[in-house]
Amino acid sequence: DVLPSPEGPVPTVSITEIRQYLRAQGIPFHDGYSCLHTPSLFTDARQDQPPAASAPYTLFIDKMTGSFLCTATLAEGTWQDFQANVELRHRGIPCPSSGEPEEDMRRAREDARCIWDRALPLWELLDEDETNKTKAMFGISLVTDATLKRFGVRYLRTAKSLVFPWFSPRDATLKGLKLVRVEKKGDAIAYVEETLPRFDSYHNLFGLPLIGRRDTELVLTGWELDALALHQATGVASLALPRGSTCLPPALLPYLEQFKRITLWLGEDLRSWEAAKLFARKLSLKRCSLVRPGNLQPRPLEALNQGLNLTKILRAALPASHKSIVSFRQLREEVFGELVNTEQVAGVKWARFPELNKLLKGHRRGELTIFTGPTGSGKTTFISEYALDLCMQGVCTLWGSFEINNVRLAKIMLTQFAAQRLEDQLELYDEWADRFEDLPLYFMTFHGQQNIKTVIDTMQHAVYMYDITHVVVDNLQFMMGHEHLSVDR
Repeated sequence: DVLPSPEGPVPTVSITEIRQYLRAQGIPFHDGYSCLHTPSLFTDARQDQPPAASAPYTLFIDKMTGSFLCTATLAEGTWQDFQANVELRHRGIPCPSSGEPEEDMRRAREDARCIWDRALPLWELLDEDETNKTKAMFGISLVTDATLKRFGVRYLRTAKSLVFPWFSPRDATLKGLKLVRVEKKGDAIAYVEETLPRFDSYHNLFGLPLIGRRDTELVLTGWELDALALHQATGVASLALPRGSTCLPPALLPYLEQFKRITLWLGEDLRSWEAAKLFARKLSLKRCSLVRPGNLQPRPLEALNQGLNLTKILRAALPASHKSIVSFRQLREEVFGELVNTEQVAGVKWARFPELNKLLKGHRRGELTIFTGPTGSGKTTFISEYALDLCMQGVCTLWGSFEINNVRLAKIMLTQFAAQRLEDQLELYDEWADRFEDLPLYFMTFHGQQNIKTVIDTMQHAVYMYDITHVVVDNLQFMMGHEHLSVDR
C-alpha cells in the first residue's frame, strides 16, 4: 500500500473548513464523536436541492480526513469526491451511489460464497462426538449452539476451520469470510486466520447485523470468539475488529457513531491495552472505557471458560479520559501492572535478534533509536530485517526510504521474509508475495531530499489511517539534504 506521493501531498482539510463548506451549501449536519453526520446525497430524490434536514442522517464525514461513507448506499470517497458530488447535485445530475466492486473483489466474494455454501452449522454435524471435539479444540465448549446460530458461525470440515461471515449492513448479502483454524506448536496452540477478501479490504465488524438502532452501549473486542462469549454471558451488544488489536480502520468509524458508551476489551496482554488507549482517542475519549488486562481480567472467552463474572468485569472498566491531575491511588493498579508484566513493558521482542533484545529489551512506542555507521556497512540491510521481524509480529510499520527506492527495498525485505533467493525459484514468487502482502507494512513514496513538514504530515496521516506504531527513516541525511548538514542537525 503506497501512501500519497509528494507530487500529490496528503489532501488535508480541517474540521473548520468542512463545517464552513456544509453551511455554505445549506447542508444540515450535527456533530458526532469521530464524524459529522449529514443526510445522504445519494438517497434523496430531488437532485437539484441540498439534502433536507428531515432526511435521515446516513452520511458520515470523518473529522480528521474528510472522507465520507453513506451507510444507506455504501457510497464512499474522499472529501474532494464529496464536494464533486455536491456540485453534480446542484446541476441536477444524479450522484453515482457506489461503483461496481473491482474484479478481484468480485472474485473474492464468489469464492467466499462457495466456501460458505460448503460450510455447515456446528450443531448440524452428524456425529455429536465430532461436534464436542471441534468445540473443545477452539476452546468454545461453553459457547451454546444458540449463540453460534445467532452470529451465523459455521464449520468447514475439509479445512478444520471455523467460518465467520461478513454480511453487508445494508442488505445482509455475504461480502466476505474469515476462516480460523488451530495449529499445535509443541504444547502451545496458535490460531491461524485467513480472510476473503484480503486483509486490507476486509472492513468488517463481526456482529454488526445484530446491532439494533436503539443500542447505545457496545463492547469492542479483538476476536470473533470473544464477541460470542461476551454476548452470551452479558447480553450486551458486542463486535469484533477485523484485525484484532492491530488496527481500527477509519472506514469503520461511521458504524460506531450511534453508541454513547464503548468499552474496549481487546485482549489479555499489554499490547492490547496500548492499542485500546490508541483506539479510544480515535473514537473520542469521553465515551470510551477500557478493560485493563490482568489475571482476574483475561480476554472474554477465557473469562467465560474460567467461570468469571463478565458483567462485573465490564462494570469495573476504567474511563479512557482522565483529568489533568491524578493521585497515586488512581495510578496504583497501572504501576502494579507494570511491575507484574516487566517483560511486556520492555516492548515487542525481536525473534531474529536475541542479542539485540539484551541491548534494547524490545520495541516500545514513543522512543527514538538511531543506527549509525559508515556507507556500505549494512545499515539498510539490517534495519529492513529488524523492522520486518517486528512487522511479522503485528507491529504496524511505515517505511520512509529516502536513499534507495521502494522496489529495491521491498525486494530485500521479501527475500529476508522468504529466507531464500526467489530469483532462483520464481514459481514460488506468488505464494511468498501473497503472504508478504498480508503484513501491516506501508511505504512512503518520497525519495531524496524532502520538506520536513510534508514528511511529518504524511506520517501523522499514516498513524491515523493505519495505526502505525513504528516508523523507519532511512536515512536522515538523505531526507535533510546536504545544505542542512552545516546547521544544527
